Amino acid sequence: MKIQQRCWMRGAWDSKADWSLGKSAQLVLAFGSGQMLCDKQLTEEIRKAHPTAQMIGCSTAGEICGGSVNDDSLVVTAIAFQQTKVKVAQAHFGESTHSFPVGQKLAAELAADDLVHVLVFSDGLNVNGSELAKGLSSALATNVAVTGGMSGDGSKFQRTFTYCNGELGDHVVVAVGLYGSSIRAGYGSLGGWDPFGPERIITRSVGNVLYELDGESALALYKRYLGPYAADLPASGLRFPLSIRASLSDTPVVRTILGIDEQQQSMTFAGDIPQGSYARLMRSSFEHLITGATTAATRSQEGLGSDSAELAILISCVGRKLIMQQRTDEEVDAVRAVLGTRPVFTGFYSYGEISPFEASAKCELHNQTMSVTVLCEAA
Repeated sequence: MKIQQRCWMRGAWDSKADWSLGKSAQLVLAFGSGQMLCDKQLTEEIRKAHPTAQMIGCSTAGEICGGSVNDDSLVVTAIAFQQTKVKVAQAHFGESTHSFPVGQKLAAELAADDLVHVLVFSDGLNVNGSELAKGLSSALATNVAVTGGMSGDGSKFQRTFTYCNGELGDHVVVAVGLYGSSIRAGYGSLGGWDPFGPERIITRSVGNVLYELDGESALALYKRYLGPYAADLPASGLRFPLSIRASLSDTPVVRTILGIDEQQQSMTFAGDIPQGSYARLMRSSFEHLITGATTAATRSQEGLGSDSAELAILISCVGRKLIMQQRTDEEVDAVRAVLGTRPVFTGFYSYGEISPFEASAKCELHNQTMSVTVLCEAA
């Protein structure tokens, strides 16, 4: 596997690399601000430099390039596999389209006996990530894992984009399948958040829209807990996500806010908020978030066994970035400390992370986690 990475920032490319992979690249990953992805001159330059590659990506809430975290940049990672085959599928959907069949459609297009792994990048505001993950998993073989994330729009929550071979749009999900006996994939996802306050029952919800907790307006309750942060909803809600579990014996998943409706007194989350489930507010510290990133990296490396990662795709939640602020680079450093200096790091800050917790777990949507996917080709 040969990998070449460049970053466009402050109106220029970095000088560390060129486009020498050219026609040998089969896959190009492009993660950047919406403004960068909308720059047709910029994206056409990348496509012309890699004329036979599948080029996919999405808008972000921050970009990971090597060991640094940037804003308002475009990180481009070109990959030339030695034996692995690549196939891309995309699905467009309308406001009334359910996310589960979108996932099924993508999986059906990619399914094959030699499919090993699927990477998926989704619209971050109009998709129910839980249902998308379920739809993908339901139509793929049990040995095929799905990892990826939901695109971002900084802390604005106005419009997100996905990109696929020159086509940029919202209401689109893009997936890429990796095929063949030589490709190896490992993955892990963990948060580092702590619950606080009482556990409550979700007494009214529809899909990913929450109305009531313990019979009380969920929005009013959230505002009470957030105090001075309430005026900045929905962005400030990223500091206080919701832990959800269907039963007391289940492992909780974290859900983050995408929007609020003052008239309906409702809150829209990135994934399902099942009525009758248990919910609890969460908060975190810098140290716990770093521990979560370290554990996610460890689990991803375990998935490769004795092989060493060549490419690491890090997808972390914008809520973590808001808490860590100037120290955000340190969670990338924590992953590097586990994986070593060999792998090329790329990735972004997202509105949701799609991954199993670890190799034995099912694929699902997470919020407020660091999700790490590592790839290599067997010698």
